[in-house]
Amino acid sequence: MSSPPHTPQALNDIAQQLLGYDPKSLSIDMAREFIATLCESMASEFFNRVDAQEMVAMENALGRTLSQDVYSPMNVPAHTNSAMDGYAFRWQDVGSTQHRAPSEFKVVHTVLAGQAWDAALAKDECVKIMTGGVMPIGSDTVAPMELVHEITNDRAPFQCVRIDSQLFQAGDNRRLIGEDLREGALALAKGTRLHSASMGLLASLGLSHVRVWRCPKVAIFSTGSEVLALGEPFKHGHVYDANRLSLTGLLQGLGVEIVDLGVVRDDPQALKDAFLTAKETADIIITSGGVSVGEADYTKAIMKELGDVAFWRIAMRPGRPFALGRLGSCLLFGLPGNPVAVMVTFLALVRPVVLRLSGQTPQEPDAMWAKSVMDIRKKPGRTEYQRGLTHLSELGQLCVGLTGNQGSGILSSMVQGDCLIVLEHDQGDVKAGDLIKIWPLKSLI
Repeated sequence: MSSPPHTPQALNDIAQQLLGYDPKSLSIDMAREFIATLCESMASEFFNRVDAQEMVAMENALGRTLSQDVYSPMNVPAHTNSAMDGYAFRWQDVGSTQHRAPSEFKVVHTVLAGQAWDAALAKDECVKIMTGGVMPIGSDTVAPMELVHEITNDRAPFQCVRIDSQLFQAGDNRRLIGEDLREGALALAKGTRLHSASMGLLASLGLSHVRVWRCPKVAIFSTGSEVLALGEPFKHGHVYDANRLSLTGLLQGLGVEIVDLGVVRDDPQALKDAFLTAKETADIIITSGGVSVGEADYTKAIMKELGDVAFWRIAMRPGRPFALGRLGSCLLFGLPGNPVAVMVTFLALVRPVVLRLSGQTPQEPDAMWAKSVMDIRKKPGRTEYQRGLTHLSELGQLCVGLTGNQGSGILSSMVQGDCLIVLEHDQGDVKAGDLIKIWPLKSLI
């Protein structure tokens, strides 16, 4: 049964609950608290919808998020089997002295992958077995092929091998039944985002389909008459639209459905049409440009006309201008116009919301600590995200330095760097040798 209708809180009401709220200088932590409160008030509208689940084929499940726990319907492996090509035998037959001499075994059968041999091994008997072959009754160890000496005797009715048991231990080279998963055990928990390994795990259980949360729809567009779409001839004083492509890459990594509305010029009707289209087709709307002080008022005016929107100046660098709002049941994020600021504000403030809407637990990117190799100037009172490049010292310690120019329009610094150096709100200057927090970019962009 779906949740009863619920009226989300107005942004002004949320603001009244936050001690020290100042839209002209809002800390990152308070911005996150505000966004979390708004999301919570909208939960019944789209975060917890019963109809937001669907069954998808395993081959289409990459990047999707499980909407229910998955329990193993079987043991994995389903039987004890050989982990390599070799000879399966009973360890008790090699004796128990500390210095064991090589032992001879009679080869009584060959077991191929996927096959089983119903007979039990007698004393000093073994089977030749291939990787994946079911271990015979009584056998408990596999001697690798390269450590077994075949004894040639044309007059003997059977083959014999000599196994040097000093080269391995009892129980070596076998995979036990249920070693990976026992029948009935929790295989993957609700909220798990599926990647290649988890998809393989579910496939090993014989599951052809899996129940996941509906793929969130995120509408994106860039604003500004000076912004050129890719393919347009260059014009003096204009810039090509890098923001939409950066956002597309950031969103694709989160497994969402992207509604790309292109570049929208500074025209009231064009902007209104874009917002209305996004409102009807998406769960989240992300724009870039048009929210800074001194820019054309059209974007902000249309946002206010169509929804409940707050405009902030966040105490962060890069990414000071920011808009948050609600258009009907859609969340709206208005990001700055500079390329690096777009990426940083998305990672710091928008990404956790997209994760939550996908059914995952919202969280900051995984942080690491590294030793700064240089002095870094930093004023307390704002959070800074500097582009950094890491390396390992001769002693194996993770070290980091700035990539160079930290301007919010220097997109090449996001390519040259491999992390964001996170300097917290109250933090001051960094000295060479200090430990500082970093967000590795490899898993984020």
